[in-house]
Amino acid sequence: MQQMTVQDLSEQIEAGTAPIIIDVREPFEYQRARIKGAVLKPLGEIYQWARELDKDQAYVVMCHTGSRSYQASFMLERMGFKQVANLIGGIDDWTLRIDPSVPRY
Repeated sequence: MQQMTVQDLSEQIEAGTAPIIIDVREPFEYQRARIKGAVLKPLGEIYQWARELDKDQAYVVMCHTGSRSYQASFMLERMGFKQVANLIGGIDDWTLRIDPSVPRY
């Protein structure tokens, strides 16, 4: 499974080359803290929303600390998605290393 650091994602966002960011947390978490441009798709609904995605598109999957996104990335790979990366450390690491204005919880 591919892994991506928050530093790599930040650089790709700045360069305009970032993959689509899928946030697999719950709606209340997404409302509390998020990366601009991330699309909310809760992990518990993965079998519904995965059908809507292009399997050849590049995605980075994120959550609070990287555990749920790791699981989601694994599941997406098993479903045939070719370019999926797990965001190491999730939104928590994003706040600590990239954007301290994003609240920690």
